[in-house]
Amino acid sequence: MNTPIRVMVTGLGNMGCSHALAYHASDAFEIIGLVNRTPPALPVQLRAYPVHTDFHAALNTLKPDLVCVATYTDSHAEYAIAAMKAGAHVFVEKPLAATIEDARRVVASARETGRKLVVGYILRVHPSWKRLIEEARALGGPYVFRLNLNQQSTGAEWEVHKNLMRSTSPIVDCGVHYVDVMCQITDAAPVQVRGMGLRLSDEISPDMYNYGHFQVLFGDGSIGWYEAGWGPMISETAYFVKDVISPTGAVSIVAAEQGGSAEIDSHTRVGTLRVHRVEGGDRLIDLPDEPGHQALCDAEAALVADAIANDRDLSRHMADALASLSVCLAADESIRTGRAISLQEDA
Repeated sequence: MNTPIRVMVTGLGNMGCSHALAYHASDAFEIIGLVNRTPPALPVQLRAYPVHTDFHAALNTLKPDLVCVATYTDSHAEYAIAAMKAGAHVFVEKPLAATIEDARRVVASARETGRKLVVGYILRVHPSWKRLIEEARALGGPYVFRLNLNQQSTGAEWEVHKNLMRSTSPIVDCGVHYVDVMCQITDAAPVQVRGMGLRLSDEISPDMYNYGHFQVLFGDGSIGWYEAGWGPMISETAYFVKDVISPTGAVSIVAAEQGGSAEIDSHTRVGTLRVHRVEGGDRLIDLPDEPGHQALCDAEAALVADAIANDRDLSRHMADALASLSVCLAADESIRTGRAISLQEDA
């Protein structure tokens, strides 16, 4: 039997707890410590593990094989680089970093240290989203992408979103998933981004916006649109649009809006795909047995274990994470400056 991977989890909000539960349930891992700056509200399965309040002290004391970074975005780069320099592999929640410069430093650190770096792109382990990408690629480009994820958040969910917006806008936090899907379908480099946004609440900082959308142009002529908004004022109408159009037809997610926009499993649910062909009509692909949020986190844990145990080459994975983040950060820059942003090919 292989020796379990000794893992330390830092950041114990919704995602951090879900990742910790995945490690707890897997024989491939042994949790050696949890880290949170304040006393966390832990599920019963995690309450026996020691909880530390200082990341760097815990890293030096525990000397983990793997560090899971599920903190707010502004600490991702610092924690990931420190972990790799201490000899640990890293799983880091999306987005990889708050700036593209910091994201590149994280990737450079992985290359220099030889440590594995996996970014939490949960849709990459979702079989229904893999099927959507497969069906869209079969149509052939160039493509039009119409994607959004709006969340009518109130109460505790709105508090979480306000905390996130201290460092990350909605279009960056959620957008990286869906730009990554665009990039997987087209295989072309993004070349220009144009964005607009609006602050719709006095409860957030004057220099932040809780609604935004952007357009991205790709090198093959494909174009994409993405929209994200958070808050009690956001409409529940058409909050989950997932539509890919090409000269030969379209692929769309239908019957996915169940449970409301703030319900976390609704953010990944596909339910049914409609494949439309210009010649040949429509067909529906039912996907009834989809994994829920925790099952997807379990799948991400299995991906990390495989990457470490079998020394997988993650060069493409890291390059894709940089590409999608560069688009969303360019959209944020476009919103703040009012200018279209051109992207470097190596972004």
